[in-house]
Amino acid sequence: MAKVRLNPMIIQVYGKLGNHVFRRTPKGGTTVIKLADMSNVTWSDAQQAHRQRFKEAAAYAKAAMEDPTVRAYYEERAAASNQQPRLLAISDYFKDRNLLEK
Repeated sequence: MAKVRLNPMIIQVYGKLGNHVFRRTPKGGTTVIKLADMSNVTWSDAQQAHRQRFKEAAAYAKAAMEDPTVRAYYEERAAASNQQPRLLAISDYFKDRNLLEK
């Protein structure tokens, strides 16, 4: 893996630049990846259904992070398990959904 030291005037780099994406890692680093070309992808019915479920999970997590009491609950759990609160909320959505489907 290549490592680059930038001028101290540049503190962070993230976002899209041409065909590349600069992403921040949870530990504070930066990764650069080539932008994926998804123009020719044909999603199967199962993939489309899962993408829809993930949209619902993301909406649940967003609503959970806007509610102060629920956010505090997820922040407490996240601190104990060294995870992000929003990702825990998404995980809980899928776990509860799977329990209801059985």
